[in-house]
Amino acid sequence: MVGMSATSVLLDFAAAPHQLPTAVKADAIRLLGDTLAVGAAGSTAPGASGVLATAQAMGHGSDARLLGHAGRLPAGSAAFVNAFQIHCLEWDAVHEAAVVHALSVVTAALHAAVDRRGGCDEDEALAALAVGVDVASGLGLSADSPLGFFRPAIAGLFGAALAVARIEGLSRDQFADVLGLAHSHAAGTMQAHVEGSIALPLQIANAARTAIQVVDLVKNGLTGPHDALEGPYGYFKLFDHGQLSRYTNDIGKIWRISEVCTKPFPSGRASHAVLAALADITQSGRTISGLTAHVPPLVARLVGRPLKADMTPAYARLCLPLLSALMVRDGRIDPRTFPGESFSDPQIQALAALIAVEVDDNPDLNALSPQRLVVRYADGSTEDIDIAHTLGSPFAAMTPAQSAQKYDLCRLLAPDADPKIFDDPFAYFTEPQ
Repeated sequence: MVGMSATSVLLDFAAAPHQLPTAVKADAIRLLGDTLAVGAAGSTAPGASGVLATAQAMGHGSDARLLGHAGRLPAGSAAFVNAFQIHCLEWDAVHEAAVVHALSVVTAALHAAVDRRGGCDEDEALAALAVGVDVASGLGLSADSPLGFFRPAIAGLFGAALAVARIEGLSRDQFADVLGLAHSHAAGTMQAHVEGSIALPLQIANAARTAIQVVDLVKNGLTGPHDALEGPYGYFKLFDHGQLSRYTNDIGKIWRISEVCTKPFPSGRASHAVLAALADITQSGRTISGLTAHVPPLVARLVGRPLKADMTPAYARLCLPLLSALMVRDGRIDPRTFPGESFSDPQIQALAALIAVEVDDNPDLNALSPQRLVVRYADGSTEDIDIAHTLGSPFAAMTPAQSAQKYDLCRLLAPDADPKIFDDPFAYFTEPQ
């Protein structure tokens, strides 16, 4: 490996045969099931019907299935619809340190590619999923710049395209072209996040469709630039700043899919430390009179936004004061609340006013933890809560009961979904017939 560029090391890893360790396989299957369930739940979310209608109008075909819907679409269109649904409820798994929803784009694109092929060997499917998630996460781990472009879509595209290239049997040389064309097609910024726009999951959707497209282009003889990550106009000059070698120095030694966190709540991951603490407090029966969350800069940036009476559902899922108010009032976050709820309700306004966010001195602009909460109770007492690992992380895993509760709600939100998505998701993924 002496003298090899970090990009070459990454491409060698992406194209190589892999036999996943048993524990990594188990993590991949678990996270795949979580992602498919969330995608099915997204089939009834705000905007989903419009996305489906748009995809259907773009062309008919029967390559791939749709999560939560009957019928099939061409692979690229199916990837577009399914990726939107996976991300639109903000319930999809995330690699916290990378700040990348690593499974969202990869799963949607792979699902379409496997369907189009008519099925896939289980080990081959898991290896492609793990490699795609690894690359997407690795790009985020390499960055030392704050989010400017929408990293989950852009890093996700790179990982998904290489994962699909594995399923399509492309050569190692062609992997370089796939990477280059992925870079040439990459798009998505944080402006949609700032505004709470439904364009946010559309950026994930576009990345999944693009992953299919760039692989098809290479299969049909088209080529791309070969220094797409480290070149003068590559990923680490335009989208993020950092050193790819931070990831590639350990590539293959650590499977990043095993570091991915699942989301207990359908809201921005940066809200989950506070929400989990409030869930425990409400279950204990104690009444809070105030809570101050001392959080890294990124948490404040992502979810420390003010409550607005006329906020969109996408904005609401990223508004910590609102989410906290809902947790105190209801003891849970239900995605069905957002479209019809009146956020000008005096009770919601009063509960949201109890929540304050203060930025701590964490120098890592990509950190979501640790966090420290100072809770004040109605009886005059206070409590300091230090949160090193948020619920849903590998170090603070959801309990079986919490996971079952999430699956039950996903199933309820997806009345037209194939039951196999919930009952046997791995077989659903690899055996499309």
